[in-house]
Amino acid sequence: MERMTGHGAYLKDDDIYAFNGASEFFSHIDLHFAGLMQRLSRAESRDVSIAAALVSRFTRQGHICIDLASHAGRVIEAEIDGRQVVCPPLDRWRSSLASSPVVGRPGEFRPMILDEGSRLYLWRYWNYEKCLSDRLIELSRQETALDVPGIRNLLALHFPGDDAGKINWQKIAVLIGLKGALSIITGGPGTGKTTVVSRILAVLCRLEPKTRVALAAPTGKAAQRLEESLAETLASVQDSSADLPVSRMRAATIHRLLGVVPGSSRVRHSRNNPLPYDAVVVDEASMASLNLIALLVQALKPGSRLILVGDRNQLASVEPGHVLGDICGTGGGGCYSSRTCALIREATGYELPAGGPTGVQDCLVELRETYRFGPESGIGRLGDAVRDGDTGRCMDMIRGQRFPDVEFRVVPGAELIPELLERVVLDGYGPCLRTNRVEERFALYADLRVLCALREGPFGVAAVNRLIEKILSDKGLIRPDRQHYHGRPILVAANDYSVRLFNGDIGFVLRDEEDGELRAFFPGPEGTVRKVSLARLPEHETAFAMTVHKSQGSEFSRVVLLLPPKDSPVMSRELVYTGITRARRRLDIWAVPEVFAAAVGRRTERVSGLGDLLKKHE
Repeated sequence: MERMTGHGAYLKDDDIYAFNGASEFFSHIDLHFAGLMQRLSRAESRDVSIAAALVSRFTRQGHICIDLASHAGRVIEAEIDGRQVVCPPLDRWRSSLASSPVVGRPGEFRPMILDEGSRLYLWRYWNYEKCLSDRLIELSRQETALDVPGIRNLLALHFPGDDAGKINWQKIAVLIGLKGALSIITGGPGTGKTTVVSRILAVLCRLEPKTRVALAAPTGKAAQRLEESLAETLASVQDSSADLPVSRMRAATIHRLLGVVPGSSRVRHSRNNPLPYDAVVVDEASMASLNLIALLVQALKPGSRLILVGDRNQLASVEPGHVLGDICGTGGGGCYSSRTCALIREATGYELPAGGPTGVQDCLVELRETYRFGPESGIGRLGDAVRDGDTGRCMDMIRGQRFPDVEFRVVPGAELIPELLERVVLDGYGPCLRTNRVEERFALYADLRVLCALREGPFGVAAVNRLIEKILSDKGLIRPDRQHYHGRPILVAANDYSVRLFNGDIGFVLRDEEDGELRAFFPGPEGTVRKVSLARLPEHETAFAMTVHKSQGSEFSRVVLLLPPKDSPVMSRELVYTGITRARRRLDIWAVPEVFAAAVGRRTERVSGLGDLLKKHE
């Protein structure tokens, strides 16, 4: 690359490495990719290599593409010595890229793709986005011929005593799930997402008993919770659904459902070998990356239904994309097309404002009323305020300290953590570590979780886990004299199909009563427990504390949310909201008020074109 000067000169290739040494703005991967694109383009201008370095960098950060307009003319300056990289003006930049042999238009096969606007993609992510948008639009247009009087009776059966004077959005969500091949159900904790899914599946299986349904989630833990929650909810369904196939379904990770070949991007199920299911339910869809959902929709057989479920306000996936957020966009407000409003009126009696968008937005329901938290619950009210980005309301709540289920402690330094943690940890983990019953240990383990925003540093999950181990060791509850010890909770961090362990699975290292050897114990189906040799464990980590990211898909009686005293881009509204909404009964926030407020005010933005592609077909 070249550096802009007053005379129009540019930063030379060797200088960009010096720039990177002073700022670390670009990684070596970014620079190697930029250099390759520049050589292949054979252009004098460095416009292509600057764009290539940027698209590589921002894709690594979770974006699907870059918007050239937001970078045009941007000066990237090194913190140490003031070196600069200056991005070109937009018109010249677009012209340079459009004429480059390494940049293609949508539909062409080139390393980078420039769309009709000013978005630049790596081809792989452009292709994922295009495949996903095309398939979602196709699914949104596939409607089912419903026996409306029959559906009205089934809805009345599943929602007995429903007050016609108040709109029950769960009932509407069930109807949306029945009317076509695509439905998206979003909402916060306790809003009834699982209730809706259970009733959709119960009705589908009642209408067609041979319906084959797949349950999936991005992680093993989320899949396990989906299976457990559905089983519990179906037990209360009013039409003997316990006898239906839906009551015997098992959940799997999306990777396992698709048959992803470990270490590659190949899958067993695709358009040429579709999944054999009539309906596929994906829970915790906010955690799913663009490439995973794109592969899934391509693997649906003709006529299959897709039901996406999740909380669009939670953290996005670790990998690139914010699929659920992009799909939901600004929709979910209850305004549907005239056709859908007529169906809702006929099946439920509800009058909704017509004239809303068609397409994917016509398949979306957002559940807003929570049934988990009462109107005076601090957890529920604080979660709502954070979700809405209402910093003032959040600060009033934490300063007032008037909710018994929420406590905010000012923690400006790591030296305060040990004393604060001791009582919390002993009360929360003591019963779990004292019991000799494995099943009871798993149940008690959900009483408490310490959630960290960071992985490293004194406020990071690694340091906090060591601190908790010391507290428990001093009280004789554990003996962490080696990596594996009796009572160590572990979180699986990688998928391993050979031992059927998946990212997000939780287990315990325990002494086996049969031979006294240490083994890893994991929950199995229907309340069983399975043992795994320590030598066969995939990548894993101690899990007294975990990152907020890793906690997604789980809930705990009490949550301690630990935020660092120094603000950083990692601290976002979505992170705080996700941490808060893991708590069921008690929430402790240990943070500096100013940092907490800054995080609530910082919304995570991931650049993509998915929302615009979907809106074109409304």
